[in-house]
Amino acid sequence: MDGCVKEVIMAKGKVEFQESRCKGCGLCVKVCPKKLIEMDGSKINVKGYSPAYAARPEECIACGNCAITCPDSVISVYRLG
Repeated sequence: MDGCVKEVIMAKGKVEFQESRCKGCGLCVKVCPKKLIEMDGSKINVKGYSPAYAARPEECIACGNCAITCPDSVISVYRLG
């Protein structure tokens, strides 16, 4: 499944994590105002890191803080409606 883009539909938008490119720095976790992004300790990507993911996507407000902060541009947030 590495190399695939993982999409999650949010209440206010859509967020995409390119898990295979995530280096597990955790910056997105720190800037999320809803504290819904977590590191997936049960998974290791092709770079050898545990990737970030939206643990409770239904709580997302699609603010984009995670995408702006990500140093490797692995997160994209799209507002819907």
